[in-house]
Amino acid sequence: MTVKEILDSARERMNKTISVFQGNMMAIRAGRADPRLLDRITVDYYGTPTPLNQVGNVSVPEARMITIKPWEKSLLRAIEKAIQTSDLGLNPNNDGEVIRLIFPELNAERRKDLSKQVRKAAEEAKVAVRAIRRDAIEQIKKLKKDSLITEDDQHKAEDDAQKLTDKAIKDVDAVAAAKEKEIMEV
Repeated sequence: MTVKEILDSARERMNKTISVFQGNMMAIRAGRADPRLLDRITVDYYGTPTPLNQVGNVSVPEARMITIKPWEKSLLRAIEKAIQTSDLGLNPNNDGEVIRLIFPELNAERRKDLSKQVRKAAEEAKVAVRAIRRDAIEQIKKLKKDSLITEDDQHKAEDDAQKLTDKAIKDVDAVAAAKEKEIMEV
């Protein structure tokens, strides 16, 4: 493996880590209705776990409400159960035709809890990015040990790995800051 391949692999893995972190941030509700909150919820559809958006029509008629109209009425109970057992903390209203999810206004304490969750998730993402950097540097040192690169090449490659890490951590911080700002908006 060459230094370029090592760094490209590290960059790709860091980008995946950031993408996963961004997806996790979408799952944290900020008092506003966002259909992407339901992306992780799966419904038991004839014995098969199926994403919620594939068994019904999800829409946002108001700023604080999501409606779910299943394509089959028999799925109403399964959708309701899936939402109740999720970690969203929402209570679905089922009228026999449509399920409504009302998003209550977040109180100050809940906002602080959500901010803590965001910071914790951001720290976990940063730890993952640093682990990727550590792996890349170990591979670079192995290349040097096997005399496949010079000491100067090793130092330059390690610097490049650090630059990748710094950029990834900056991206994680930016995503976390944006989510915290969204949560703290009243």
